[in-house]
Amino acid sequence: MDRLFIETKILADDAGAISGVAWKFATPDRVGDMIEPGAFKGVSLPLPMLFQHDQGDPIGVWDTATEKSDGLHLTGKLLVDEVERAREVRALVRSGAVKGISIGFMTRRAVMRPGGGRTIKSLELMEASLVTLPMHPGAKVTSAKSAVTALALVAAINRATAHIERN
Repeated sequence: MDRLFIETKILADDAGAISGVAWKFATPDRVGDMIEPGAFKGVSLPLPMLFQHDQGDPIGVWDTATEKSDGLHLTGKLLVDEVERAREVRALVRSGAVKGISIGFMTRRAVMRPGGGRTIKSLELMEASLVTLPMHPGAKVTSAKSAVTALALVAAINRATAHIERN
């Protein structure tokens, strides 16, 4: 199985809802591979959500996989009510320690790119992992609603309090 690591922005809310960009089109990953639009056609859902590609460490499921003009977008759920490890990973995502998504797949059809890497035209997506250091600089968690909103609110309150105390 091929594994590509992609840096992404990942967010996870209190209930475990999470979304992100698993692959950005039109830009190669760190080893020069590119995946063409249409290559993710026929993704079988739900897709396992692993931590660091460890097949013995499932933490949730991706239930939506959508190819948009900029890349493959995933939405799913960390199983925070059922799996202790999922609660730990949610905390890591919220803190920013884990902010990447990396996909595990079997290449069906690819051609070599001049200068290195491949252009992958067809693949079978096996899993998508939350990872510390993704291979593709555009793959990231984009939504974990309440955590990000809460942190922004706390920062704004702290700034306002400091300003009031100075005046």
